[in-house]
Amino acid sequence: MFSGLNRLLKIILPKRLFYRALIIVAAPSIILQLIITIVFFDSIWIKANKNTTRSLVTQLKTIQDVYENDKKNLDFLTDSYKNNFNFEIGINKEDLPENSGERKFSPMDRSLRRELKSTFGNKNYWFNTSKFKNAVQIKVKSESEVIEFLVPKELVSTSSVRLFVLWTTLPSIVLIIIALIFLKNQTRPLVKLAKAAEKFGKGDYVNDFRPSGAQEIRKAAYEFDRMAKRINRHLNQRSEMLSGISHDLRTPLTRLKLQLAMLNQKELSEKMSKDIDEMEKMLDDYLQFAKTQLQEKTVEINLNKLFDEIKNNFNNTKLSFGNKKKIYLKCRPLALKRTFENVIQNGLTYGENVYVNLDKSVNRVLVLIEDDGPGIPEDQYKNVFKPFYRLDKSRSLNKSGVGLGLAIVEDVINSHGGNIQLGKSKYNGLQVKISLPF
Repeated sequence: MFSGLNRLLKIILPKRLFYRALIIVAAPSIILQLIITIVFFDSIWIKANKNTTRSLVTQLKTIQDVYENDKKNLDFLTDSYKNNFNFEIGINKEDLPENSGERKFSPMDRSLRRELKSTFGNKNYWFNTSKFKNAVQIKVKSESEVIEFLVPKELVSTSSVRLFVLWTTLPSIVLIIIALIFLKNQTRPLVKLAKAAEKFGKGDYVNDFRPSGAQEIRKAAYEFDRMAKRINRHLNQRSEMLSGISHDLRTPLTRLKLQLAMLNQKELSEKMSKDIDEMEKMLDDYLQFAKTQLQEKTVEINLNKLFDEIKNNFNNTKLSFGNKKKIYLKCRPLALKRTFENVIQNGLTYGENVYVNLDKSVNRVLVLIEDDGPGIPEDQYKNVFKPFYRLDKSRSLNKSGVGLGLAIVEDVINSHGGNIQLGKSKYNGLQVKISLPF
């Protein structure tokens, strides 16, 4: 039971903390306001309005009776009611209008109709409460004539309800506005912290982040800032160390190449040169994986132009691009370019043709890269993303490397807040589906 209620609440409640807190603060005030208004309307205003309307209709009936019994005193009666009650009374020979002037959803009209119907009968009256701003027009049938009344609205309906609603609604509105300002100030540091965490997760520096807000939020922000600085310092140290190692290792490798070039045994020299080239390639892969592209800043680019550059770089007729929509994306362009080129190069290495398609949804960019090669067994999809993992089968995405190709690809995609999935293409090869947020 409770689990079902929790699921329902998760569906109904807004996703953002600000709106959830607003509901908690505003909902009780609104509900209380409605209860007070309904109780007042039902128990006080309706009764008071009913008595006011009944008193007015009684006076109208009295005027009708006096007129029917003594028409000579009509002028005296008219002047008397005009002076004392501000009534306007007229006599005409016209029939009652056929169309009703009653407003369907007006409590005042409903109350007036009930009293007139009870006193004068079903079809012996007509009224209109909206024609005049401060007066109500009432027509009553009397024998062969029609008595027309123009009476002040305060004699039909009490105005206390408006004042009551105003004085009960205004404080609620003021409290809700104060709550909005307060909640906005309380949630702003959380939003700021979330954006900083998202930015850091994508590999960007967050030097401009300043902790703020309540004590608990400020503490969490301080700890995040310290963590981000420690991680950045660690990554920079690792990159510098590996750069130094790479430089130190390249020197003896270069000397080995020179020595091999001086050997008279050509066959042996060629074999050893290939081994040295592979060692250099392994060294580059290690270094690329360790750096994780931290030095590159995030900028907004036209993704179509990026793919045009990739197409020109390959200059391969076996590489084709499908329908491309105009998409702008904030990313690290060099890292993303190398990522796409890595996947495409693997497809060209192990397949005859590679097909690239770029599409977008509401808030995601979808890049689909497919080939017609041998593919990868489904049970190996997760393993190929592990660093230093190499397939033993006919297709190895890192034939000449150390098994870091897809590990680097996944690292770059994840740092952009995206995800990568492998599958079987419609060309019976490998399908690489890359999804990135706008």
